[in-house]
Amino acid sequence: MVYGRVFLVGAGPGDPNLLTVKAVEIIKSADVIIYDRLGVNKDILAMAPAKAECIFVGKRTGLHEVPQDKITELIIEKAKQGGKVVRLKGGDPFIFGRGGEEAEALHAEGIEFEYVPGISSSVAAPAYAGIPLTHRDYAASVAIITGHRAGDAEKPINWIKIAHAVDTVVILMGVESLRGIVEKLLSGGIDPQKPVAMVESGTLPQQRTLIATLGTILKEAQDHDLKPPSVIVIGDVAKLGRKLSWFKKAL
Repeated sequence: MVYGRVFLVGAGPGDPNLLTVKAVEIIKSADVIIYDRLGVNKDILAMAPAKAECIFVGKRTGLHEVPQDKITELIIEKAKQGGKVVRLKGGDPFIFGRGGEEAEALHAEGIEFEYVPGISSSVAAPAYAGIPLTHRDYAASVAIITGHRAGDAEKPINWIKIAHAVDTVVILMGVESLRGIVEKLLSGGIDPQKPVAMVESGTLPQQRTLIATLGTILKEAQDHDLKPPSVIVIGDVAKLGRKLSWFKKAL
């Protein structure tokens, strides 16, 4: 039996202009697009041909997220029906996008797949806020962490070890866990004056950037009502957002 081909495509941080040329070409020729909410908006989906079947598997108000095993089953099912199946993920599929798991499942089924990198919000959101993750004067190392595991007792993140090991810490999906992260860092002796930035809806017209310190970020984030999706940057480079911001000024 000849199966279809699956493309694990990164949709970037949200701005359609930040899609790669290859991603646009694949979307425009897709037979099926299986997509999430974050990073995949109507402007990106509008690039798909009229005949394409677009299937939403993300999470939004009043609708629970489709479990990952069901998403993987759906990708395999559509691939076995033939044609070009696009698994469209915000950011980059291999950076906290479960793309690696999906690729393993496709390999096990003997289904050909291709990976198309996308611009991760971990890089794009800070850049649009004027925050370079590395800088000769401030940072020579970066760690990208998912905030989702902050409350997972079975897979704890050693925040103190990470904070001492690298110059810049970038946290994705960490808004809901922000209090716990900050408390762990402060209790571990991290300087409360350490600069922190939060970039909400990075690269989009509604982008907002808050620049504070580890000791003040909780109150200021609450005062400004910052919400997901937001990228959190901890490190000296965060303060550069006050003078290097080119897209929108910081709050």
